[in-house]
Amino acid sequence: MEQSAQQARQLDHLASTPVPPSPFAAFSMPGFEGPAVAAPPEPRPILELEGEAYEDELDALSDWVDDFLLPVYGAEVTTAAPWCLQWQEHSDVVAWLHALWLAYQQHKDPEAGLAGMFVWHRDFLTHAIAAIRAPGGPLSACMTSPDRPAHRLLPGPPPSARTEKATEPEPSGGEPDKQTS
Repeated sequence: MEQSAQQARQLDHLASTPVPPSPFAAFSMPGFEGPAVAAPPEPRPILELEGEAYEDELDALSDWVDDFLLPVYGAEVTTAAPWCLQWQEHSDVVAWLHALWLAYQQHKDPEAGLAGMFVWHRDFLTHAIAAIRAPGGPLSACMTSPDRPAHRLLPGPPPSARTEKATEPEPSGGEPDKQTS
């Protein structure tokens, strides 16, 4: 038993020891790069997440919006720039803000270069905030004055005519309606 335990400890130690870099890595030779490094998981749009994964991502997004985005870029609430204290219930706003947050994370990374944050401001922030806070946008039925908090989800458009037609029962003859020219 003792020998088995010792072997198990030795295997654990060997498994945790890092593999030294390949001596061929500096020569950029295919097949001699050394062990493959696992890539970080690809970020997924928040609306594709479910359950606890969605809740965790929404919590992290809410922290970023409340602690960074709104204090810095959350201009005054007006009829021209509405806001909603319950923005997390507006799925389109959640999607916009999540995409903005992912772009922020990418562009603040040192690999984005010195102009990374300028690109984020120019290409992402301005457009997203304009869409979210537009007078006729997704928050237009919500708070337009800080003194009068309001929240209302606007109904979306109904399904397309094609979808409606596909769900209708067929005529009594059993064949779909055919239009004659």
